[in-house]
Amino acid sequence: MPPSPINTTSQLKRLRELMASPSYNISAYVVPSEDAHQSEYVAACDMRRAFISGFDGSAGCAVITADKAAMFTDGRYFLQARAQMDDNWVLMKRGVPGVPSWQEYLEKNLPAGSRVGIDPTLLSASEGEKIRQALNSRDGGDLVGIEQNLVDIVWGDSRPKRPRDQVFILDTKFTGEAYRDKITRVRESLETAEAAGLVVSALDEIAWLFNLRGSDISYNPVFFAYALVTRSEVTLYIDDTKIDDEVREHLHGVSIRPYNAIFGELAALSSSLVQSKQRLLAGSSVSWALAKALGTDNLVIDKSPITMLKALKNAVELEGMRQCHIRDGAAMAKYFGWLENEMLFNGGHQRLSEVDVADKLEQFRREQKHCVGLSFNTISSVGANGAIIHYSPQRGSDALLDMNQMYLCDSGGQYYDGTTDVTRTYHFGTPTAWQRECFTRVLKGHIALNRAVFPSKTTGYALDPLARLPLWQLGLDYRHGTGHGVGSFLNVHEGPQGIGMRDGYLSCGLQHGMTITNEPGYYEDGAFGIRIENACLVVKADTKYDYTGGAGYLRFEAVTMVPIQKKLVQAGLLTVEERQWLDQYHASVWEKVSPLLEEGSHGYEWLKRETSPL
Repeated sequence: MPPSPINTTSQLKRLRELMASPSYNISAYVVPSEDAHQSEYVAACDMRRAFISGFDGSAGCAVITADKAAMFTDGRYFLQARAQMDDNWVLMKRGVPGVPSWQEYLEKNLPAGSRVGIDPTLLSASEGEKIRQALNSRDGGDLVGIEQNLVDIVWGDSRPKRPRDQVFILDTKFTGEAYRDKITRVRESLETAEAAGLVVSALDEIAWLFNLRGSDISYNPVFFAYALVTRSEVTLYIDDTKIDDEVREHLHGVSIRPYNAIFGELAALSSSLVQSKQRLLAGSSVSWALAKALGTDNLVIDKSPITMLKALKNAVELEGMRQCHIRDGAAMAKYFGWLENEMLFNGGHQRLSEVDVADKLEQFRREQKHCVGLSFNTISSVGANGAIIHYSPQRGSDALLDMNQMYLCDSGGQYYDGTTDVTRTYHFGTPTAWQRECFTRVLKGHIALNRAVFPSKTTGYALDPLARLPLWQLGLDYRHGTGHGVGSFLNVHEGPQGIGMRDGYLSCGLQHGMTITNEPGYYEDGAFGIRIENACLVVKADTKYDYTGGAGYLRFEAVTMVPIQKKLVQAGLLTVEERQWLDQYHASVWEKVSPLLEEGSHGYEWLKRETSPL
């Protein structure tokens, strides 16, 4: 059964009292999802939006006024948000025609001259200035940066403590490049941009730059820090209790400063930048608070050069992604072999819960070489729960597995040599003809995208219709992107590349060395969900001709090694070429994964059957 909504009456009452107090005097307060580094996934101490609303999905923004509380989120979370929020909240379905963004909502629904409050560390600098100017234009309205987060005041002593886990070194046998060489490349980018330095605030960029990893955010091997790279100096702002002697030696030549010292030091630097007529560069994730500390005239906000340097994996990282996915495939084969046996022969039907089986999958993953943990909370969903795109099962309210319903499992692991993300949809009984047709159309889109050959720097925006066309032909679609970048033992969602209809994907063409997922789906509310997801490498395609004049052509190399259930495929809907693709993919899975399994085991026998020709 779905979780009961959390009663948010008391925390909203206390928040509104603070908003109305003379100390703040604001008409609205904005509570974003992000932390001070604009992270997609945040530590427990930064889950302010979840605390104030009850909704704990990874994307959303809360706007609280004197008499309304509105939650803005996208199609991945419509069902989850509605289930988790009580009647104090109005769900604003972002992307649905006629529904404003939270920024537009502020402009259109508040009286002229209204003051809107926000924690300035939780808002990007570019967005903060844009909203402030829009409010200023309405009879003196204003966006007010409130340093003391009001939700933290309401949360009080029950707010989780900030993590202080140790940082550790990731060896160059996994990164393929020493951090000093990365800094040299960053400085070359600064020369090109004519910038005096680079302010780095994105946590995955800091981890990548210094070849360090941490565990401050669940599932993401990152740590809280800022960095400043200039032409002559490198400074890492971090709680020094997180660094041991080995890490200090690794960082020889890097100045180590307290985490929050960056605000004062940027303010102190501003006058010298004005005198020298130079400016610092910062990526789009830089907060409004950091920009105000330095002075917006001293800062150029653009794409951080690290974003693209990190996205273009070197040969060591690419091979690491291949190898970790093979081991991950062995874990998945053990899991589905075990699960099928439990469901068919050991009474698992209506006995095993979604969390029970997710825990078993984690056990199989952690047995694999170089596995550190999960890359996100496993989406283990049966029946109607599969239609909740980013469903997160909770013990006690999770459903029992049922042989008569579809089972969707979206999961991934963190390994020293790479990050995995795979989704498979299975049926342990007899699927309906409609379920099989829907599954096959999703598969056709998956295959079409995987078989694509395209000029270098083609955008994911342009490729997205390939995955949707078989569904569109039936009048169907799905409310999420088709693909996202994947980090190398970093965040499972990595930019700037992606496949989907987001405007941001128009400005980033795909290049050799990038990683991307291929994950079309279909969801029927209250019934079932389908998704087929492989992680892929973007690699050079061998074409007979090169019309690009030297830029070359690219293709996708699927590195996920997990069978796609043939029982759900309506073979008659597949073309000869699509059938060949599926058989060749399964042959590759068997060849690479079977040597890691014990012959005769449940996983081995399951893999052997599931990878046989269609």
